Amino acid sequence: MINENEGMGIMLVEQGRKGILSTIFSRLGIILVLFLLQLFLLFSLFRWFENFLPEIYGGTFLFTLLMVLYLLNSRLDPTGKITWLIIIMLLPIFGALFYLYTQRDIGHRTLKSRTSKSVEETRNIIPQNRKTADDLHFASPGAASLSRYIARSGCYPVHGNTEVSYFPLGEDKFKEVLFQLEQAKHFIFLEYFIISEGKMWGQILEVLARKAAEGIDVRVLYDGTCEFSTLPSDYPKRLEELGIQCRVFAPITPFVSTHYNNRDHRKILVIDGHTAFNGGINLADEYINEYEKYGHWKDTAIMLQGDAVRNFTLMFLQMWSLKEKTKEFDYFLAFPTNPRKDAKGFVLPYGDLPLDGEKVGEQVYIDILNRAQKYVYIMTPYLILDGELENALMFAAKRGVDVRIILPGIPDKFTPYALAFTHYGALIDAGVRLYEYTPGFVHAKSFVADHKEAVVGTINLDYRSLYHHFECATYMYGVDCIGEMEEDFLKLLPKCRMVTRLTMKNEKLTRKVTGIILKAIAPLL
Repeated sequence: MINENEGMGIMLVEQGRKGILSTIFSRLGIILVLFLLQLFLLFSLFRWFENFLPEIYGGTFLFTLLMVLYLLNSRLDPTGKITWLIIIMLLPIFGALFYLYTQRDIGHRTLKSRTSKSVEETRNIIPQNRKTADDLHFASPGAASLSRYIARSGCYPVHGNTEVSYFPLGEDKFKEVLFQLEQAKHFIFLEYFIISEGKMWGQILEVLARKAAEGIDVRVLYDGTCEFSTLPSDYPKRLEELGIQCRVFAPITPFVSTHYNNRDHRKILVIDGHTAFNGGINLADEYINEYEKYGHWKDTAIMLQGDAVRNFTLMFLQMWSLKEKTKEFDYFLAFPTNPRKDAKGFVLPYGDLPLDGEKVGEQVYIDILNRAQKYVYIMTPYLILDGELENALMFAAKRGVDVRIILPGIPDKFTPYALAFTHYGALIDAGVRLYEYTPGFVHAKSFVADHKEAVVGTINLDYRSLYHHFECATYMYGVDCIGEMEEDFLKLLPKCRMVTRLTMKNEKLTRKVTGIILKAIAPLL
């Protein structure tokens, strides 16, 4: 039996299940019709102009050559260039049109403009404390240099006076979230990639509705892909009836647009400007192991209390304001952060935007790998690497750094699982140690290095996160919980199977072949 708290989310969702299905099928139907129309036109052209096939082939060859030269001189990353070269050489006209379609930002020029404007308008709204920056430089010039890069690419300064708590499982975060929500006095901001009916969201929603009734400013922002499977299209209206403001990032509508390629993959919860949560855990029951979707679900999160929370408050408001321009930044950032004077280390929450030309998430990971001296321990659900990140992993291992990566033993999708396999050989030969978590699925996105620096956030080691999604993470240096992260990683190893050349040889042929075939178009998946 479902109690009242757990059932509120289910009650709101099930009323609109038919709306979800109609949305899905209408969009897929239009895409299918357009695809079939393109095939029909291509075949028709060859039939109508069969007497001019030599000229057509010659023109196609010349067009392909020009596109190849253009791509080779473009600013795409090398892996992306290879992918597009293959597509255009196999399908010159269709491939070129598809390339232009994706590169011209059809459907999200307005989003790009608003995002850039929001960042520029808020670039100096949180001033960098000079003493904190100088102290970080004294502790680690390399970490200080990284913080300056993050500040230059966004609006996010590094902070002290911030206590960080580490949660090795979703169940641990969920319990603390419920406690902290009850303490809210002024505002609650939630921004999540996935919200799904069940125990977790039902209990959180009950608190949110009650707090909203008390006059607290409660806002929920979620990604439009939820409308495919977990929430109906009118869910914002239903939350507003409970007194909760709600917005959907890029709602699913029956139009083809590259805008759908850029999802809001962030997971942020901010309470009163002094407490924030970040990590890989969405608001769905599989994340707290309420039921087994892909075996045991291993995920991580952190809670920040103190000055660094301001960065997450700003991050949320930047995304919230994309739909309607807001002047609320100064007001919400003025709330006291309750600085933790005794907290050790430095904390830097940061965002990564897919539309600014900066791969902040990847650059942070590469910088940690390049500066590491002893070890780098990584947890990630996906391993679909470009050349830069793969080389950084191998170079660190070849320098004698103990690089270990824990991946899922039970994958959630076959395609990423197969693509990860294509990187195993090169990484293992370079000295990187790979492990697969046998009890289930690893969804954590974390780096911990040399007992002193770490990252926890939403950024996977794949093209989706590194190139296409709105992401966020928290960089930490000298924070107490880094020891807990290291310990959590090492405790996980006995539950993993180590990947070796022998285990690779015994892997299923379907995984090997699928990875080889799909690697050519991996950046588009």
